[in-house]
Amino acid sequence: AVSAGNFNEEFDITWGDGRGKIFNNGQLLTLNLDRYSGSGFQSKKQHLFGKIDMQLKLVPRNSAGTVTAYYLRSQGPTWDEIDFEFLGNLSGHPYTVHTNVYSQGKGDREQQFHLWFDPAVNFHTYSVLWNPQRIVFSVDGIPIREFKNLEAIGVPFPKNQPMRIYSSLWNADDWATRGGLIKTDWSQAPFTASYRNFKVDGSRAWLLQQMDSTNQRRLYWVRKNHMIYNYCTDTKRFPQGFPKECAVH
Repeated sequence: AVSAGNFNEEFDITWGDGRGKIFNNGQLLTLNLDRYSGSGFQSKKQHLFGKIDMQLKLVPRNSAGTVTAYYLRSQGPTWDEIDFEFLGNLSGHPYTVHTNVYSQGKGDREQQFHLWFDPAVNFHTYSVLWNPQRIVFSVDGIPIREFKNLEAIGVPFPKNQPMRIYSSLWNADDWATRGGLIKTDWSQAPFTASYRNFKVDGSRAWLLQQMDSTNQRRLYWVRKNHMIYNYCTDTKRFPQGFPKECAVH
C-alpha cells in the first residue's frame, strides 16, 4: 500500500533537545544544528522493500562542515543500510551527495556525486527503490546509482532485515568538507534542513521494478557528468583488485 506520511504519525524526533520540530499539522519537519548539538529523527515503522520518497531542502549558504544524513538501517551487529549523505560546502560550491550500501555490517561501497542544482534553494525528491533484485538511488526521478543483487557471485545483498528510516543533521567538520580542511562557520548557525512529502510505496509493482532503457540512459548521464568518486575505480584503496561487484556495477 502507498502511504503519504504525516510526520507526527510516522516519525519520532529522537535527539537534539528540541532542535527537531514538526509543523503544519505534520506536513513539515525541520532539523537544526548549532555549536552545541545537532538533531535527528527515525520512522516508527520498519520497512522491508518498497519505494521511499522524501523531499529535502538542505542547509543554505555556507554549509561547510555540516552533514545531512538520510538513510535506511536495520538493527544489530550485522546490520543492513542504504545511505544518502549530503556533505555541505562553501557558498557557491556544489554539495556532495555521498551514497553507500551496507550488507551484513559491511559497507565501504561509496559513490559520490555533485548535484546539478543547488539543493538548498528548493525542495527536491530523494528516493530509494529497494526490492529483492536491486537498490536504486534517485534524485527528482533521475537514477544516480544502482546496486544489483549479486548474491550469485557471493556478494551479500540486503533483503532479509527490515529497516527504519533515519535522518540527522550534525557537525562533521573533521572530514566532511574537502577532507576536513574547511571548518564549520558557527556565525552562520543555526543550520537548518527541512523535510516534507514523505511517501512509502510498498505495492507489489516495486518488487518487480527494473531499470528501463530511459533510466539506464539517465544513469549513464549522471555517472559521466556528475560522479566524483567511485570505490570501484580506487586503485589505491584496492591494490589487490576490486570487490567482485565492481565487474558488474
